[in-house]
Amino acid sequence: MYIFNYNMNLECVRCKGRNFCGRPFCPLMQKMKIQKKVNIESSKDFSGDSPNIFVGRAGYPKVNVGFLSTKMYDEHDEPSTWSKKEYGIQNVIDKRTEMVNSTFKADIKGFNDRLLEMSKEVSQSVKPVDVDIELSKKPEFNITFNQDITPHGSNVKLEKIQITSNVHVPKKVDKVVTDTDLKSINAINYLQKHGYSEHELTKLLSVGNLGVGNARKLVPTRWAITAVDDAMGKTLYKKLIDYPAINEFCAYFGGHLGNFFAILMFPDVWGYELFEMHTSHIGYATDVEGFDGRKSYAETTAGGYYAARLPIMEALNNEKRQATCLVLRFITDDYWAPLGVWVVREAVRKALANKPIIFDSKELMLEYVRKLGKKKFQYNLQSLIQSSKLLKEKKEQKKLWEF
Repeated sequence: MYIFNYNMNLECVRCKGRNFCGRPFCPLMQKMKIQKKVNIESSKDFSGDSPNIFVGRAGYPKVNVGFLSTKMYDEHDEPSTWSKKEYGIQNVIDKRTEMVNSTFKADIKGFNDRLLEMSKEVSQSVKPVDVDIELSKKPEFNITFNQDITPHGSNVKLEKIQITSNVHVPKKVDKVVTDTDLKSINAINYLQKHGYSEHELTKLLSVGNLGVGNARKLVPTRWAITAVDDAMGKTLYKKLIDYPAINEFCAYFGGHLGNFFAILMFPDVWGYELFEMHTSHIGYATDVEGFDGRKSYAETTAGGYYAARLPIMEALNNEKRQATCLVLRFITDDYWAPLGVWVVREAVRKALANKPIIFDSKELMLEYVRKLGKKKFQYNLQSLIQSSKLLKEKKEQKKLWEF
């Protein structure tokens, strides 16, 4: 929805690190600090650890595939850990700039490619894999930002790679990878049931480990993230629509890294509507689904839609309840660099971990969130609430059990 830019603007050039902007940090100085570190420590050939694979989308169906590697692994690829330990944005950037993306070209259907086979080993492993890497040139400072994917450091052409440790593949992962008659959705459901996270499942799906026989293919990481969030959500959806509705109006508030969520739950059948707004801009983006679920891609809010929906469905399933959920995402200036939709997922989880506020009526709950938006973010929510399709349906239609 929003374009974030880590490049320095004209004001930064005039300021030259003297903090005229009033921020607690200086983006210009931080960039210079990271660049100096990367330029000193980087080398053309190195031994290190590879925890993950990145699959690009440019040139599809012939795409860039990369071994994300760092000389000394230390929580470089663990979004849930970053959230639990309250990593700041700069902490995440510092980690991710150390991750070199050693790339090679591959066809999405390339079954007999040696490098692809090695990338599959990395994606299946329970821990980072030891590798020796030779690059076409020494990595230079660079970091790629995107709303959906976690940033990483330099993209450099891979010349040669060797796995130098035993790859430990969990039995349940091996079970779905070796079963070439198992559909990818069923493989995801199986691993989800056994406690595998969306991060682990995205790695497996992206590198073509899942699916039926020759239908297996590479899936660009950006697409794989959303596909996994959606697939996991659909599994939970099938369960929660058979549960009774919650019996009170409740709201959860909280967030992570400058992303604040208000999650309003109404005692009714399943429905979900997400509004995203930047507190320093006018306007918002929104997508919605009713009791029948969503049949098409959420074009407006994109990956954030599915990332926010998943933990809400998880929470309702844990309570064996369903609800109509109106979700408001306030993106503040504190979120000064995009880190991927994992931030959305973890922000919603943090909000849902807080004690809810219970209201006697829909009107009181909506009035509360209106006042909160005005007081906390100077944001007028009146037109947004009036445009809510879920609220309009609740007002105009009879409840299903009244028929």
